[in-house]
Amino acid sequence: MKTVQSDRKIPLHGLMQAIARVNRVFGEKPGGLVVDYIGIATNLKKALAQYSQSDRDKTGIDEEEAVALLLEKYEIVRGMFVRHDYTLGVTGKPVERLKALADGIDWILKLQQAEAAKVESPEAKKQAHRRYQDAVLELSKAYALASASDPATEIRDEVGFFQAVRAALVKTTATGKMSHKAKSLAVEQLLNQAIANAEIFDILKAAGLQSPDISVLSDQFLMDVQKMEKKNLALEALKKLLNGEIKSRSKTNIVQSKTFSRRLEEAVARYHANAISTIEMIQELIALAKEMQAASARGDELGLSPEEKAFYDALAGNETAIDVMGSEQLRVIAHELVEQMRGSVTVDWQHKASARAKMRILVKRILKRFGYPPDLEQEAVQTVLAQAELLLREISLERSNP
Repeated sequence: MKTVQSDRKIPLHGLMQAIARVNRVFGEKPGGLVVDYIGIATNLKKALAQYSQSDRDKTGIDEEEAVALLLEKYEIVRGMFVRHDYTLGVTGKPVERLKALADGIDWILKLQQAEAAKVESPEAKKQAHRRYQDAVLELSKAYALASASDPATEIRDEVGFFQAVRAALVKTTATGKMSHKAKSLAVEQLLNQAIANAEIFDILKAAGLQSPDISVLSDQFLMDVQKMEKKNLALEALKKLLNGEIKSRSKTNIVQSKTFSRRLEEAVARYHANAISTIEMIQELIALAKEMQAASARGDELGLSPEEKAFYDALAGNETAIDVMGSEQLRVIAHELVEQMRGSVTVDWQHKASARAKMRILVKRILKRFGYPPDLEQEAVQTVLAQAELLLREISLERSNP
Protein backbone atom coordinates (compact mmCIF):
# COMPACT_ATOMS: atom_id res chain seq x y z
CA MET A 1 0.00 0.00 0.00
CA LYS A 2 1.60 3.26 -1.12
CA THR A 3 0.93 6.54 0.68
CA VAL A 4 1.12 10.17 -0.37
CA GLN A 5 2.46 12.61 2.22
CA SER A 6 2.90 16.33 1.78
CA ASP A 7 3.96 19.27 3.93
CA ARG A 8 3.08 21.90 1.34
CA LYS A 9 0.09 23.04 -0.66
CA ILE A 10 -0.32 21.40 -4.04
CA PRO A 11 -2.23 22.95 -7.00
CA LEU A 12 -5.56 21.26 -7.72
CA HIS A 13 -4.40 19.43 -10.85
CA GLY A 14 -1.13 18.47 -9.17
CA LEU A 15 -3.04 17.17 -6.14
CA MET A 16 -5.15 14.89 -8.33
CA GLN A 17 -2.05 13.62 -10.13
CA ALA A 18 -0.26 12.91 -6.84
CA ILE A 19 -3.23 10.93 -5.52
CA ALA A 20 -3.75 9.10 -8.81
CA ARG A 21 -0.14 7.89 -8.81
CA VAL A 22 -0.60 6.00 -5.53
CA ASN A 23 -4.23 5.07 -6.05
CA ARG A 24 -3.87 2.94 -9.17
CA VAL A 25 -5.58 -0.44 -8.88
CA PHE A 26 -3.34 -3.32 -9.89
CA GLY A 27 -3.56 -7.05 -9.09
CA GLU A 28 -4.45 -7.40 -5.43
CA LYS A 29 -3.90 -3.68 -4.71
CA PRO A 30 -7.40 -2.12 -4.36
CA GLY A 31 -6.28 1.49 -3.85
CA GLY A 32 -3.92 3.86 -2.07
CA LEU A 33 -3.78 5.56 1.32
CA VAL A 34 -3.79 9.36 1.50
CA VAL A 35 -2.37 10.79 4.76
CA ASP A 36 -3.48 14.41 5.26
CA TYR A 37 -0.97 16.16 7.55
CA ILE A 38 -1.76 19.79 6.78
CA GLY A 39 -5.42 19.80 5.79
CA ILE A 40 -5.72 19.24 2.05
CA ALA A 41 -9.32 17.97 2.33
CA THR A 42 -10.77 21.33 1.20
CA ASN A 43 -8.51 21.50 -1.85
CA LEU A 44 -9.29 17.86 -2.63
CA LYS A 45 -13.02 18.61 -2.64
CA LYS A 46 -12.42 21.56 -4.99
CA ALA A 47 -10.40 19.34 -7.30
CA LEU A 48 -13.04 16.62 -7.26
CA ALA A 49 -15.74 19.18 -8.11
CA GLN A 50 -14.35 19.23 -11.64
CA TYR A 51 -15.36 15.57 -12.08
CA SER A 52 -18.79 13.98 -12.58
CA GLN A 53 -20.96 12.99 -9.63
CA SER A 54 -20.40 9.28 -10.33
CA ASP A 55 -16.62 9.81 -10.26
CA ARG A 56 -16.90 11.69 -6.95
CA ASP A 57 -19.02 8.91 -5.47
CA LYS A 58 -16.35 6.36 -6.31
CA THR A 59 -13.54 8.42 -4.76
CA GLY A 60 -12.41 7.69 -1.22
CA ILE A 61 -13.67 5.37 1.46
CA ASP A 62 -14.19 6.27 5.10
CA GLU A 63 -11.81 4.45 7.45
CA GLU A 64 -14.71 3.17 9.56
CA GLU A 65 -16.27 1.67 6.44
CA ALA A 66 -12.93 0.09 5.49
CA VAL A 67 -12.50 -1.41 8.97
CA ALA A 68 -16.08 -2.72 8.97
CA LEU A 69 -15.46 -4.38 5.60
CA LEU A 70 -12.19 -5.84 6.85
CA LEU A 71 -13.79 -7.36 9.95
CA GLU A 72 -16.65 -8.76 7.86
CA LYS A 73 -14.24 -10.53 5.48
CA TYR A 74 -12.09 -11.64 8.42
CA GLU A 75 -15.04 -13.34 10.13
CA ILE A 76 -15.93 -15.16 6.92
CA VAL A 77 -12.46 -16.70 6.63
CA ARG A 78 -12.16 -17.29 10.35
CA GLY A 79 -15.47 -19.14 10.22
CA MET A 80 -13.94 -21.68 7.86
CA PHE A 81 -11.60 -22.73 10.67
CA VAL A 82 -14.35 -23.38 13.20
CA ARG A 83 -13.42 -26.46 15.27
CA HIS A 84 -9.82 -26.16 14.05
CA ASP A 85 -7.20 -24.59 16.30
CA TYR A 86 -4.59 -22.69 14.31
CA THR A 87 -3.20 -20.73 17.28
CA LEU A 88 0.35 -22.06 16.85
CA GLY A 89 0.24 -20.87 13.26
CA VAL A 90 0.12 -17.32 14.62
CA THR A 91 2.00 -17.41 17.93
CA GLY A 92 4.17 -20.53 17.79
CA LYS A 93 7.86 -20.96 17.04
CA PRO A 94 8.88 -21.25 13.36
CA VAL A 95 8.72 -25.06 13.34
CA GLU A 96 5.37 -25.00 15.14
CA ARG A 97 4.03 -22.46 12.67
CA LEU A 98 5.10 -24.60 9.77
CA LYS A 99 3.35 -27.62 11.27
CA ALA A 100 0.23 -25.51 11.89
CA LEU A 101 0.36 -24.37 8.27
CA ALA A 102 0.33 -28.00 7.10
CA ASP A 103 -2.62 -28.73 9.39
CA GLY A 104 -4.44 -25.64 8.12
CA ILE A 105 -3.97 -26.61 4.48
CA ASP A 106 -5.24 -30.12 5.17
CA TRP A 107 -8.25 -28.74 7.06
CA ILE A 108 -9.28 -26.40 4.23
CA LEU A 109 -8.84 -29.13 1.60
CA LYS A 110 -11.17 -31.42 3.58
CA LEU A 111 -13.66 -28.59 4.05
CA GLN A 112 -13.76 -27.72 0.36
CA GLN A 113 -14.06 -31.35 -0.69
CA ALA A 114 -17.00 -31.81 1.72
CA GLU A 115 -18.69 -28.64 0.41
CA ALA A 116 -18.21 -29.76 -3.19
CA ALA A 117 -19.91 -33.06 -2.38
CA LYS A 118 -23.10 -31.19 -1.42
CA VAL A 119 -23.64 -29.60 -4.85
CA GLU A 120 -24.37 -31.10 -8.26
CA SER A 121 -23.32 -28.78 -11.06
CA PRO A 122 -19.67 -28.68 -12.22
CA GLU A 123 -19.61 -24.90 -11.80
CA ALA A 124 -20.89 -25.12 -8.23
CA LYS A 125 -18.27 -27.76 -7.43
CA LYS A 126 -15.57 -25.54 -8.92
CA GLN A 127 -16.71 -22.65 -6.74
CA ALA A 128 -16.70 -24.89 -3.67
CA HIS A 129 -13.08 -25.85 -4.35
CA ARG A 130 -12.17 -22.16 -4.63
CA ARG A 131 -14.29 -20.80 -1.77
CA TYR A 132 -11.41 -20.35 0.66
CA GLN A 133 -9.00 -18.91 -1.92
CA ASP A 134 -11.61 -16.37 -3.07
CA ALA A 135 -12.55 -15.43 0.50
CA VAL A 136 -8.92 -14.78 1.47
CA LEU A 137 -8.42 -12.70 -1.67
CA GLU A 138 -11.35 -10.50 -0.61
CA LEU A 139 -9.92 -10.33 2.92
CA SER A 140 -6.51 -9.29 1.55
CA LYS A 141 -8.06 -6.45 -0.45
CA ALA A 142 -10.05 -5.26 2.56
CA TYR A 143 -6.94 -5.45 4.72
CA ALA A 144 -5.02 -3.31 2.23
CA LEU A 145 -7.64 -0.56 2.52
CA ALA A 146 -7.63 -0.57 6.33
CA SER A 147 -4.02 -1.58 7.02
CA ALA A 148 -3.22 1.60 8.94
CA SER A 149 -6.03 1.06 11.48
CA ASP A 150 -5.68 -0.47 14.95
CA PRO A 151 -8.13 -3.34 14.20
CA ALA A 152 -6.04 -4.29 11.17
CA THR A 153 -2.87 -4.32 13.28
CA GLU A 154 -4.54 -6.62 15.81
CA ILE A 155 -5.41 -9.29 13.24
CA ARG A 156 -2.32 -8.84 11.03
CA ASP A 157 -0.71 -12.15 11.99
CA GLU A 158 -3.93 -14.10 11.55
CA VAL A 159 -4.40 -12.57 8.11
CA GLY A 160 -0.82 -13.61 7.36
CA PHE A 161 -1.66 -17.19 8.33
CA PHE A 162 -4.77 -17.20 6.14
CA GLN A 163 -2.76 -15.80 3.22
CA ALA A 164 -0.01 -18.41 3.66
CA VAL A 165 -2.56 -21.24 3.51
CA ARG A 166 -4.03 -19.70 0.38
CA ALA A 167 -0.59 -19.27 -1.20
CA ALA A 168 0.20 -22.98 -0.75
CA LEU A 169 -3.18 -23.97 -2.21
CA VAL A 170 -2.97 -21.62 -5.18
CA LYS A 171 0.50 -22.92 -6.12
CA THR A 172 -0.99 -26.38 -6.71
CA THR A 173 -3.65 -25.21 -9.16
CA ALA A 174 -3.52 -24.06 -12.72
CA THR A 175 -5.51 -20.85 -12.22
CA GLY A 176 -5.78 -17.96 -9.84
CA LYS A 177 -2.14 -17.37 -9.08
CA MET A 178 -1.12 -15.25 -6.14
CA SER A 179 1.59 -12.74 -6.94
CA HIS A 180 5.10 -13.72 -5.86
CA LYS A 181 5.37 -10.53 -3.82
CA ALA A 182 2.07 -11.16 -2.02
CA LYS A 183 2.98 -14.79 -1.34
CA SER A 184 6.38 -13.87 0.03
CA LEU A 185 4.86 -11.21 2.27
CA ALA A 186 2.24 -13.63 3.61
CA VAL A 187 4.71 -16.39 4.35
CA GLU A 188 7.24 -13.94 5.83
CA GLN A 189 4.57 -12.54 8.14
CA LEU A 190 3.77 -16.04 9.25
CA LEU A 191 7.09 -17.82 9.49
CA ASN A 192 9.75 -15.03 9.63
CA GLN A 193 12.65 -14.57 7.24
CA ALA A 194 14.34 -17.87 8.13
CA ILE A 195 11.72 -19.82 6.21
CA ALA A 196 10.10 -17.11 4.12
CA ASN A 197 10.54 -19.15 0.93
CA ALA A 198 8.92 -22.29 2.34
CA GLU A 199 7.05 -24.38 -0.21
CA ILE A 200 4.76 -27.35 0.06
CA PHE A 201 7.70 -29.77 0.44
CA ASP A 202 8.75 -28.01 3.65
CA ILE A 203 5.16 -28.22 4.81
CA LEU A 204 5.06 -31.93 4.01
CA LYS A 205 8.20 -32.48 6.03
CA ALA A 206 6.58 -30.80 8.99
CA ALA A 207 3.54 -33.03 8.45
CA GLY A 208 5.62 -36.19 8.72
CA LEU A 209 7.12 -36.85 5.27
CA GLN A 210 10.82 -37.36 5.97
CA SER A 211 12.05 -38.72 2.63
CA PRO A 212 14.98 -36.62 1.35
CA ASP A 213 14.16 -37.54 -2.25
CA ILE A 214 11.08 -35.61 -3.44
CA SER A 215 11.34 -36.50 -7.12
CA VAL A 216 8.02 -37.45 -8.66
CA LEU A 217 9.78 -40.50 -10.09
CA SER A 218 11.11 -41.70 -6.74
CA ASP A 219 9.56 -44.98 -5.56
CA GLN A 220 10.47 -44.18 -1.96
CA PHE A 221 8.79 -40.78 -2.12
CA LEU A 222 5.60 -42.26 -3.55
CA MET A 223 5.58 -44.86 -0.79
CA ASP A 224 6.06 -42.18 1.84
CA VAL A 225 3.24 -40.06 0.40
CA GLN A 226 0.95 -43.08 0.39
CA LYS A 227 1.58 -43.62 4.13
CA MET A 228 0.92 -40.00 5.14
CA GLU A 229 -1.91 -39.47 7.60
CA LYS A 230 -2.91 -36.17 6.00
CA LYS A 231 -4.26 -37.61 2.75
CA ASN A 232 -5.49 -34.29 1.37
CA LEU A 233 -2.05 -32.77 1.80
CA ALA A 234 -0.48 -35.85 0.21
CA LEU A 235 -2.83 -35.44 -2.73
CA GLU A 236 -1.86 -31.80 -3.20
CA ALA A 237 1.82 -32.75 -3.09
CA LEU A 238 1.37 -35.35 -5.82
CA LYS A 239 -0.60 -32.94 -7.99
CA LYS A 240 2.14 -30.33 -7.64
CA LEU A 241 4.87 -32.83 -8.44
CA LEU A 242 3.07 -34.24 -11.45
CA ASN A 243 2.25 -30.78 -12.78
CA GLY A 244 5.90 -29.80 -12.43
CA GLU A 245 7.14 -32.94 -14.17
CA ILE A 246 4.62 -32.54 -17.00
CA LYS A 247 5.61 -28.89 -17.44
CA SER A 248 9.25 -29.97 -17.59
CA ARG A 249 8.48 -32.57 -20.27
CA SER A 250 6.55 -30.01 -22.32
CA LYS A 251 9.95 -28.48 -23.16
CA THR A 252 11.37 -31.75 -24.48
CA ASN A 253 8.65 -34.28 -25.34
CA ILE A 254 5.41 -32.91 -26.71
CA VAL A 255 3.61 -36.27 -26.94
CA GLN A 256 4.31 -37.32 -23.37
CA SER A 257 3.44 -33.86 -22.10
CA LYS A 258 0.03 -33.83 -23.81
CA THR A 259 -0.76 -37.42 -22.86
CA PHE A 260 0.07 -37.09 -19.19
CA SER A 261 -1.47 -33.62 -18.92
CA ARG A 262 -4.76 -34.95 -20.25
CA ARG A 263 -4.63 -37.92 -17.87
CA LEU A 264 -4.02 -35.63 -14.89
CA GLU A 265 -6.83 -33.25 -15.88
CA GLU A 266 -9.26 -36.15 -16.26
CA ALA A 267 -8.32 -37.54 -12.83
CA VAL A 268 -8.73 -34.15 -11.16
CA ALA A 269 -12.11 -33.69 -12.86
CA ARG A 270 -13.33 -37.05 -11.54
CA TYR A 271 -12.08 -36.18 -8.07
CA HIS A 272 -13.81 -32.80 -8.07
CA ALA A 273 -17.00 -34.51 -9.25
CA ASN A 274 -16.71 -36.85 -6.22
CA ALA A 275 -16.54 -39.83 -8.54
CA ILE A 276 -13.45 -41.06 -6.65
CA SER A 277 -12.33 -40.63 -3.05
CA THR A 278 -9.15 -38.90 -1.85
CA ILE A 279 -7.43 -42.25 -1.31
CA GLU A 280 -8.50 -43.49 -4.76
CA MET A 281 -7.25 -40.24 -6.28
CA ILE A 282 -3.86 -40.69 -4.58
CA GLN A 283 -3.67 -44.23 -5.96
CA GLU A 284 -4.52 -42.97 -9.44
CA LEU A 285 -1.86 -40.26 -9.30
CA ILE A 286 0.73 -42.74 -8.05
CA ALA A 287 -0.16 -45.00 -10.99
CA LEU A 288 0.26 -42.04 -13.34
CA ALA A 289 3.66 -41.24 -11.80
CA LYS A 290 4.68 -44.86 -12.37
CA GLU A 291 3.66 -44.61 -16.02
CA MET A 292 5.73 -41.45 -16.39
CA GLN A 293 8.67 -43.27 -14.83
CA ALA A 294 8.19 -46.20 -17.24
CA ALA A 295 7.94 -43.84 -20.22
CA SER A 296 11.35 -42.38 -19.36
CA ALA A 297 12.85 -45.84 -18.90
CA ARG A 298 11.64 -47.02 -22.32
CA GLY A 299 14.08 -44.65 -23.97
CA ASP A 300 16.99 -46.42 -22.30
CA GLU A 301 15.56 -49.81 -23.27
CA LEU A 302 15.43 -48.75 -26.91
CA GLY A 303 18.90 -47.22 -26.77
CA LEU A 304 17.53 -43.74 -27.48
CA SER A 305 18.60 -40.38 -26.14
CA PRO A 306 15.84 -38.21 -24.63
CA GLU A 307 15.67 -36.20 -27.88
CA GLU A 308 15.41 -39.35 -29.99
CA LYS A 309 12.79 -40.80 -27.66
CA ALA A 310 10.70 -37.66 -28.11
CA PHE A 311 10.70 -38.13 -31.90
CA TYR A 312 10.05 -41.85 -31.48
CA ASP A 313 6.94 -41.03 -29.44
CA ALA A 314 5.80 -38.57 -32.11
CA LEU A 315 6.19 -41.23 -34.83
CA ALA A 316 4.62 -44.00 -32.74
CA GLY A 317 1.64 -41.91 -31.73
CA ASN A 318 -0.45 -43.99 -34.11
CA GLU A 319 -0.16 -47.66 -33.19
CA THR A 320 -0.62 -48.60 -36.86
CA ALA A 321 2.79 -47.11 -37.59
CA ILE A 322 4.43 -49.57 -35.17
CA ASP A 323 2.52 -52.50 -36.72
CA VAL A 324 3.51 -51.51 -40.26
CA MET A 325 7.12 -50.42 -39.73
CA GLY A 326 8.19 -52.02 -36.49
CA SER A 327 9.83 -50.46 -33.46
CA GLU A 328 13.37 -50.74 -34.85
CA GLN A 329 12.59 -48.77 -38.02
CA LEU A 330 10.92 -46.00 -36.02
CA ARG A 331 14.00 -45.91 -33.81
CA VAL A 332 16.19 -45.38 -36.88
CA ILE A 333 13.95 -42.58 -38.17
CA ALA A 334 14.03 -40.87 -34.78
CA HIS A 335 17.83 -40.98 -34.75
CA GLU A 336 17.97 -39.55 -38.27
CA LEU A 337 15.57 -36.73 -37.39
CA VAL A 338 17.70 -35.63 -34.44
CA GLU A 339 20.90 -35.75 -36.48
CA GLN A 340 19.41 -33.72 -39.31
CA MET A 341 17.81 -31.18 -36.98
CA ARG A 342 21.09 -30.61 -35.13
CA GLY A 343 22.94 -30.20 -38.41
CA SER A 344 20.55 -27.69 -39.95
CA VAL A 345 19.60 -25.36 -37.11
CA THR A 346 20.77 -21.75 -36.97
CA VAL A 347 20.59 -19.45 -33.97
CA ASP A 348 17.93 -17.25 -35.62
CA TRP A 349 15.99 -20.04 -37.37
CA GLN A 350 12.75 -19.38 -35.45
CA HIS A 351 12.67 -15.78 -36.69
CA LYS A 352 13.04 -16.67 -40.38
CA ALA A 353 10.11 -18.08 -42.34
CA SER A 354 12.45 -19.55 -44.95
CA ALA A 355 14.43 -21.51 -42.36
CA ARG A 356 11.25 -22.88 -40.83
CA ALA A 357 9.95 -23.88 -44.27
CA LYS A 358 13.19 -25.76 -44.99
CA MET A 359 12.83 -27.58 -41.68
CA ARG A 360 9.33 -28.74 -42.61
CA ILE A 361 10.52 -29.97 -46.01
CA LEU A 362 13.40 -31.81 -44.36
CA VAL A 363 11.05 -33.65 -41.99
CA LYS A 364 8.74 -34.69 -44.82
CA ARG A 365 11.67 -35.96 -46.92
CA ILE A 366 13.02 -38.08 -44.08
CA LEU A 367 9.62 -39.68 -43.44
CA LYS A 368 9.16 -40.38 -47.15
CA ARG A 369 12.68 -41.79 -47.54
CA PHE A 370 12.12 -44.30 -44.73
CA GLY A 371 8.68 -45.26 -46.04
CA TYR A 372 6.56 -43.90 -43.22
CA PRO A 373 2.93 -44.93 -44.08
CA PRO A 374 1.45 -42.24 -46.37
CA ASP A 375 -2.02 -42.58 -44.83
CA LEU A 376 -0.53 -41.69 -41.43
CA GLU A 377 2.00 -39.16 -42.64
CA GLN A 378 -0.13 -36.00 -42.41
CA GLU A 379 -0.90 -36.41 -38.72
CA ALA A 380 2.62 -37.59 -37.94
CA VAL A 381 4.20 -34.67 -39.80
CA GLN A 382 2.33 -32.14 -37.65
CA THR A 383 3.41 -33.84 -34.42
CA VAL A 384 6.99 -34.33 -35.59
CA LEU A 385 7.17 -30.70 -36.71
CA ALA A 386 5.98 -29.54 -33.32
CA GLN A 387 8.59 -31.76 -31.68
CA ALA A 388 11.26 -30.49 -34.08
CA GLU A 389 10.48 -26.91 -33.10
CA LEU A 390 10.98 -27.79 -29.43
CA LEU A 391 14.35 -29.41 -30.17
CA LEU A 392 15.54 -26.61 -32.43
CA ARG A 393 14.55 -24.00 -29.86
CA GLU A 394 16.65 -25.77 -27.23
CA ILE A 395 19.61 -26.17 -29.61
CA SER A 396 19.51 -22.51 -30.66
CA LEU A 397 19.41 -21.46 -27.00
CA GLU A 398 22.44 -23.66 -26.28
CA ARG A 399 24.40 -22.11 -29.15
CA SER A 400 23.42 -18.54 -28.32
CA ASN A 401 24.40 -19.08 -24.66
CA PRO A 402 27.53 -21.27 -24.75
